[in-house]
Amino acid sequence: MNLLISKYNVAAPRYTSYPTVPFWQNEEFTREHWSASVKNRYESSKDKGISLYIHLPYCESLCTYCGCNTRITKNHAVEDPYIASLLAEWKMYKALLGEESLRVSEIHLGGGTPTFFTPDNLKRLIEGVLEGNEKSEDASFSFEAHPANTTEAHLKTLYDLGFRRLSLGIQDFDEKVQAIINRHQTIEEVTYVMDRARAIGYDSINFDLIYGLPLQTMESVRETIALSLEMSPDRISFYSYAHVPWIKPGQRKFTEHDLPEGEQKLGLYKMGKAMIQEAGYEDVGMDHFAKVDDALFMAAQNGTLHRNFMGYADRYTPLMIGLGVSSISDSWTAFAQNVKTVEEYHACINAGKLPVFKGHLLDQEDLVVRAYILDMMCRGCAVLKGDKIDLKIKERLVPLMDDNLVQIDGDEVRITDIGRSFLRNVCMAFDERLQKTKERDNLFSQAI
Repeated sequence: MNLLISKYNVAAPRYTSYPTVPFWQNEEFTREHWSASVKNRYESSKDKGISLYIHLPYCESLCTYCGCNTRITKNHAVEDPYIASLLAEWKMYKALLGEESLRVSEIHLGGGTPTFFTPDNLKRLIEGVLEGNEKSEDASFSFEAHPANTTEAHLKTLYDLGFRRLSLGIQDFDEKVQAIINRHQTIEEVTYVMDRARAIGYDSINFDLIYGLPLQTMESVRETIALSLEMSPDRISFYSYAHVPWIKPGQRKFTEHDLPEGEQKLGLYKMGKAMIQEAGYEDVGMDHFAKVDDALFMAAQNGTLHRNFMGYADRYTPLMIGLGVSSISDSWTAFAQNVKTVEEYHACINAGKLPVFKGHLLDQEDLVVRAYILDMMCRGCAVLKGDKIDLKIKERLVPLMDDNLVQIDGDEVRITDIGRSFLRNVCMAFDERLQKTKERDNLFSQAI
C-alpha cells in the first residue's frame, strides 16, 4: 500500500465537474450560449425542479487553510445590498425561463460563512427566493455553518424555512492547529450547535474534518476524530488539505515544513478512515462517510448518488443555478461561473446582466467522459459505450489494473477495494483533457 501511495500521490483533480475548471474553453463561451443552455435544460426537466447554490462569501476572519472565495469584513452593513443583488439575479433567471412559478428542489447555502448573516436576513433571502415559487415535496435544503457564530436563532429560522441538513466546518479540534490556521471553535460551541440542531429537528448533520493541516500529528488527529465520533454526526467528510498557496496567498502564513507529508500524511489518512469506519460509518465516495440510515448512504446504495461542485449529493437535479459571487452553474451541457469579486458582482446586477464571466460548452466527447467519471465517482463502476475514446481509456487503465486499483471485464470498469483510496487517480485515466497537457502541478492539489 505504501508503494502505491508513493506512486499515485500526484497532482490530481477532485472531479466535482468534468471538464475541470482549468480546462474550460472560455473563449468559446458567451452569455447567450449560457442563457440558451439554461432554457433548454429547464424545458426538458422542469418536473425535476431547480437546484440553487447560493454563495455567501463574507467571513469575519480569514481561515488561512481555506480555498474558497471569501470576503473578510466585520462590517455587517454589507448584508442588505448583497441579498438585494442575489434576489435580483434570481429574478433575471426567472425572467429568462419565462414562468411565474418555478419548482425549487434544492437549496444549498455555501460560503464564506452563511451564518455571518443575521437570522432575519437569511429569512429575507430564502423567503425572497421562494416567493411565488413551488417547493418540491421532497425538497432538500442545507447550509454550511461555523460553530463559533451559529446561534439557536440561526438554526430555528432556517429550520422553519425548510432546512433539514447542516454542515459544520470543524477541520480540527487541536488548539495549536486551530491557531495556525486561524479557525477557532471550542468543543463546547460545537456541542451546543449539535444539541440545539437535534432538539429543533435537523435530520442530517455533517462534520467537515481535514487531514494534512499544519502542525497536525497522529495524536492530535486521533483526538479530533474521537471527539467527533462521540458527538455522532450523521455524515463525516474527511478531506485532504489542498495546499495551493499560488492560488490562495493566505496559505503562505505557514510553510511546507509545517505540513505533514508523505508517510506521515498517509498515516493520518489511514488512521482516520479506519476510526470512522470502525464507528459504523460507510464509505459512500471519495472523502465522504455516512451512517446507514442517512440519505447519502441510501443514495449510494440505490444508485442515485450524485457529485457536483459542492461534493456529493443524495440526488441529481438536472439544472443547477448558482447565485452570488463566484458561484458555478450547471446545465449538464454547459457550465458557467459568476464574477469573483463583490464589486464586479454588484456592477453586473445593477447593469441588468447575468454576472457570468466564464464557462464551458461541453462537446460530445466531454459528455461521454463526464458520464464515465460521474459513474466512477458515485458508483465505482463505468460501462464503456463503444465511443472512439474508449480504446485510449482502456490503455491508460492497464497500469491501474496491474496495481489492482481497477478490474476490467469487457466494457465494464470497476474499482477495487484498494482502488477506492485512489479514486482521483482512476478518474484521471478517463480525463482526456487532462491527458493532453503536462501542466498539472500548479493546477491541482496532491491526490492523497
